[in-house]
Amino acid sequence: MDLQLQGKKAIVSGGSRGIGRAIAFQLAREGADVAIGARSDGPLQETVKEIAAATGRKIVGHTVNTLDLDSIKAFVKQSADDLGGADIVINSAARVGGAAGDIEAIDEAEILRDFEEKAIGYLRVAREAIPYMKQNGWGRIINISGLAGRRPGTAMSGAARNASTVAMTKAWANALGKYGINVVAIYPGQTVTEATFTRLEEQARAQNTTVEALKADMDKNHLLGHVTTAEDIGYVAAFLCSPLAVGITGEAISVSGGQGEDIHY
Repeated sequence: MDLQLQGKKAIVSGGSRGIGRAIAFQLAREGADVAIGARSDGPLQETVKEIAAATGRKIVGHTVNTLDLDSIKAFVKQSADDLGGADIVINSAARVGGAAGDIEAIDEAEILRDFEEKAIGYLRVAREAIPYMKQNGWGRIINISGLAGRRPGTAMSGAARNASTVAMTKAWANALGKYGINVVAIYPGQTVTEATFTRLEEQARAQNTTVEALKADMDKNHLLGHVTTAEDIGYVAAFLCSPLAVGITGEAISVSGGQGEDIHY
């Protein structure tokens, strides 16, 4: 399938590792030019070089702190200047997890930090990029949420920031549809990323086994016999960015391999 992304210009926050990296890679494979933002410049530039070499697309990288409004403004402007505009925004810059524990003892500052980094950080990135999309009369915004928004456990900030991300997604979709801008959230569940294999390597040494054996055990415990990978999410995100996905906006789509037994309708 031709996703019709050739020549599109994408901005990906949190794109040096994990889900953001996988999405940036897949967009480039589909012919998009991509600006990647991340907090640490070293891993960021390594990712830029790798994606550019593999795809032949224009890939640029800029450091960004999504807790800092001025940093976000500079990141989006530099990215749009480098690419010649912005058609797509992928919001993926946030810590995994979040504040959890006893409601009577939890640190409010940590919850506020989590919320500002993710929900407000996403808002700020999107807000800076929307004028470019309006000029084109077309755009896509993909917000990476998380299943804690549906199944919080004790992850208080994870639940709040992920649920609020989805609520904002719907509100943005309602407001921006008239400009040809679609907005969609993705719910990842347990996802295999580079960090997963680092952790498995440590476990393998401690347990005198192999990474492959530990990964096989993980797969066995999942509905499809396959733990969702960052690349799996990248494929879905690339489709949602496509002109072919014009009929999908304001939705939260789970890409979790069927985790959980609850029903959403």
